[in-house]
Amino acid sequence: MQAVPLQRYLNQGDVRVMNEEHAYRVAAWWTSGRTGLAKSDSAPNAIHFTAPTEFGGLEGRWTPEELLLAAVAGCYTTTLRAIAGGAQFDFTDLQVEASGTVRKAESGYSFTQIVVRPNLKIASAEERDRALELLKRAEKLCLVSRALGTTLTFEPQLEIAKPVSIA
Repeated sequence: MQAVPLQRYLNQGDVRVMNEEHAYRVAAWWTSGRTGLAKSDSAPNAIHFTAPTEFGGLEGRWTPEELLLAAVAGCYTTTLRAIAGGAQFDFTDLQVEASGTVRKAESGYSFTQIVVRPNLKIASAEERDRALELLKRAEKLCLVSRALGTTLTFEPQLEIAKPVSIA
């Protein structure tokens, strides 16, 4: 999804001054049978999607539910990376899993729970407190998570990277 800047951002050395507002656009269309395509201006490839198999969709295609979870996980990942970069905090690896539960309600199906599990690998135990603080900040600042009506549960995990010995 490409940002359409309403004003240009300024690059002042290593500090970027961002616009106050950004716009994004994705188009989706039903192609045939049980599948559709989604396309953004910023990505060269379209995403093939379908309904979940429980609702008659095809195997092997993204579903809107999975795309929503991908947006949550991706947003948290990019938010943490930006915060860590600004704090000059290095980590050795980051994997973010998002899982969700959908239940039928009177008004139709809805997400009743989304759990975000960031797994951050750090170089030493001395960085633990700082890493946890950055994980919490990313939870509060993740734009996609804040846009959802469903409460998200965050279950961060930290791993200390084992030093590699050279024999």
